[in-house]
Amino acid sequence: MENIRSLYEKLKKNVASAVVGRDEAVRFIFAALVCGGHAIITDVPGTGKTLLTKSVAASLSLSFSRIQFTPDLMPSDITGIRYFNMKTQEFEFLPGPVFANIVMADEINRATPKTQAGMLECMAEHQVTVDGEVHALQEPFLVIATRNPIESSGVYELPEAQLDRFLVSVSTGIPDRAETIQILRRYDKKSEAPVLSPVAGAAEVFAAREELDRVYVADDLYAYVADICAATRREEGVELGASPRAAQALLSVAKCIAATEGRDHLLPDDVKACAVPVLAHRLMLTAAASMRAGAAEDAVRSAVSRTPAPTEDPSAYKFR
Repeated sequence: MENIRSLYEKLKKNVASAVVGRDEAVRFIFAALVCGGHAIITDVPGTGKTLLTKSVAASLSLSFSRIQFTPDLMPSDITGIRYFNMKTQEFEFLPGPVFANIVMADEINRATPKTQAGMLECMAEHQVTVDGEVHALQEPFLVIATRNPIESSGVYELPEAQLDRFLVSVSTGIPDRAETIQILRRYDKKSEAPVLSPVAGAAEVFAAREELDRVYVADDLYAYVADICAATRREEGVELGASPRAAQALLSVAKCIAATEGRDHLLPDDVKACAVPVLAHRLMLTAAASMRAGAAEDAVRSAVSRTPAPTEDPSAYKFR
């Protein structure tokens, strides 16, 4: 699993030169990139969501665009438009900002549901349909969205269908005392983050994706993933639990996490480590449970704790 581990280590080290203490978030954003999915970062203002996203993009020699979501943003502002070219006397397609390898959807919950829906086809099928014409997006394609969880004025809840398109949901959290001191020292005499140089490109990403398919999964672990997802549907306060698509996402991300550890096989601990970032944002809670902060995360942790692993012997999961 040298390609995946090497790419992850280079990305983590490069991002760390600009962002303090966000290795776990980088790991799951990296997993979204390798697995061909997308990531959403949910946290309060001032915790480095934008800096983290821009640092990941700057670490890869891939095209990058930023979309600032606002209530007046229209779907065509994202996907692009067809216009009549007076010189050629023909209709032509003008691509929107979504035509980039890495797209930052900043404060995605500030756009109207109609505009949010404009991202669905892009994220699910890596294509855009405008006036009946299908336009393929660039590969690799990764959307990193940010949202603020504490504001209620001028924001729109993301629908379940859209949340389900995000492979992982991460929270950067408030830096601890040591991390805050490190941030103060690093930026005391400068207001901007250091300019990062790319450490990898599309070829490395494609190589990592090919390698991901070679991570071995024992038969018992397929059942383990299915059982965890089924357990979320029986948790108190959960109206709609993890779907088969969520189970596929959990398996895919867990395989990537195993590869970043240098292993060519999956372990139950890999699945456990990914359960909350992959499953929590996909759960539909009852009205009472949704009023409690962290209810979805608690439900996933409970489901994991109630689902026994097939065996605790690591050698049982290696290829034979």
